[in-house]
Amino acid sequence: MPDPDDTEAEFVALLTSHQSAVRFYVSSLLPGEARAADVAQQANITIWKKRSDFEPGTNFKAWAFSIARYEVLNFRKKEARDARLQFSDELEEIIAGEIVAHTDDLDARQSALRHCLSQLKPSELALIQHRYFEDTPLKEYAASVGRSVGGLKVTLHRLRAGLAQCVRGQLAVERSSS
Repeated sequence: MPDPDDTEAEFVALLTSHQSAVRFYVSSLLPGEARAADVAQQANITIWKKRSDFEPGTNFKAWAFSIARYEVLNFRKKEARDARLQFSDELEEIIAGEIVAHTDDLDARQSALRHCLSQLKPSELALIQHRYFEDTPLKEYAASVGRSVGGLKVTLHRLRAGLAQCVRGQLAVERSSS
């Protein structure tokens, strides 16, 4: 009989490793919906509550996505009186299939981005971190580093383009070595 602590630890590891994919999946089924993160969190709660239904060794992502899809449907039912754009069931099936295919490389993209970020100079990484992880305006950061806002915007544009190129290159290297 498997140790319940080991089984739960394995489940937590699976759930944790699939968080980005679940959030991405829910967000893609609720485009433009500000509460998509809330729906993804509700999906996580339901996944946790149903953890005893998961059969180890089966496709965790497919199982989690099916739960997430039901949470999206529940959310849409609650919001039905709202006049927002609603997808037909057929279109939703097509989108869901496409999203599953695209989340397979999400981990590879994140790994490639981490590699590319590690190649940046400390000042470049600090600028990226400020832009995407801090709540202070770019103007304040510019003053603190003695640069103009315009100059930082140009640098950010250059860094984003370089990171995108680096990620594409890393993915190509990983695909060719697979």
